Amino acid sequence: MSRSGPRWARGWLYAAGVYNIVWGAFIVLFPLTLFEWLEVEAPRYPSIWQCVGMIVGVYGLGYAIAARDPLRHWPIVFVGLAGKLFGPIGFVQTAMAGDLPWRFGWTILTNDLIWWPSFTAILWCAWRAHRDPAPDTIAA
Repeated sequence: MSRSGPRWARGWLYAAGVYNIVWGAFIVLFPLTLFEWLEVEAPRYPSIWQCVGMIVGVYGLGYAIAARDPLRHWPIVFVGLAGKLFGPIGFVQTAMAGDLPWRFGWTILTNDLIWWPSFTAILWCAWRAHRDPAPDTIAA
């Protein structure tokens, strides 16, 4: 493992960056398409959904930045994982209330669940690296 973290961590973060930028751009440019594909009633104000796309895209930029040095930029990964944990919780609450159909949950698989293991592992590596710094990084 290099000082910036394991190579696989950089790969996962670059992949998350690309995925989030593409998904966010798709939602911004075509805000009603996902609703049409899932046969779900479109939101009354699609611009709110476009704002969600913008936020997802910005997360993607953050992941791409974090990919350059995952152990240093662990707070970006932490915030990303928090969003990927709270998003499904919010979806379940909304679906249980009947405000969204359960089939909309398919988006949770690719937007959230798939990233949990890698983001958690990156945070674990960062915690270990900051807990046990290399001998040459300890101040004399």
